[in-house]
Amino acid sequence: MFPSPIVHHPFVFDVGPLSLTGFGLAVLLAFLIAQIVSERELARRGRDVEAAAVSDVLFAALIGTLIGGKLYYFGVVTHNYHDLFSRSGFVFWGGFIGSVVLCALVIRYKKLTFVRFADVAGVAIAAGYAVGRTGCWAVGDDYGKPYTGPLAVAFPQGAPPSTVAEMQHTFNTSFPPGTDPASVVSVYPTQLIEVALGMLMFGILWRIRDHDHAEGWLFGVWCVLAGIERFIVEFFRAKDDRFTWSGGLSMAQLIAIGITLVGVAIMVARNSTGPNRPSVRGLAVAS
Repeated sequence: MFPSPIVHHPFVFDVGPLSLTGFGLAVLLAFLIAQIVSERELARRGRDVEAAAVSDVLFAALIGTLIGGKLYYFGVVTHNYHDLFSRSGFVFWGGFIGSVVLCALVIRYKKLTFVRFADVAGVAIAAGYAVGRTGCWAVGDDYGKPYTGPLAVAFPQGAPPSTVAEMQHTFNTSFPPGTDPASVVSVYPTQLIEVALGMLMFGILWRIRDHDHAEGWLFGVWCVLAGIERFIVEFFRAKDDRFTWSGGLSMAQLIAIGITLVGVAIMVARNSTGPNRPSVRGLAVAS
């Protein structure tokens, strides 16, 4: 049986003078998994030119993720320019938007087709997301609201620690009057929920990757799944960016709604095949 609550300890290890965290390792593995999935799936479809360009596109995705995540954290969350130079604050939606923009520019520069990469990106991002979210667990950030039920987790060394004082200051979480500010609070382990949902998204997308629609359709499916996933998880997250005018929804949930609608539009636009829009299933069989 697990203890109640489970007490989390950060995963940190030293390599000589360098101190490496589980977050950095998880991000590295996430992009590696995404590259492997993308290269093999493009090669399986007979898209050898695109497969050879994956490393360059993924490097652009990495840079775009870092820049976009940081700009989102500064511009939407903290409004403190010092956070641009801190080790924290790599927000997923900001990183996603940044990576899409930079990937599109690199693909255009190479005179390749964006939707061809996008179709396999749906599968690759889901795989990378499931792996990358383990990094949030490793360092103890992005946890949930106070919770005392089964599998509740306390983060005494989290980022920030899940103490009453830190959760009041950082997330505007309310506690009963007289609660000891130094008390460590157990919360929902939303990082692990996201890992599980990421694996589920990957399983769905992997199963339907030989679809009968035009290239790019699968990216639309990913947008829909990712939007729904994030919209649900945000109800359990400890957040301070919820708006009364939106019924208490967070900024991430509003973006998730937008991403879901974009996904539906992509699925509709790439639903039909034609002379210059072959079905992915036809490509896979031909290869």
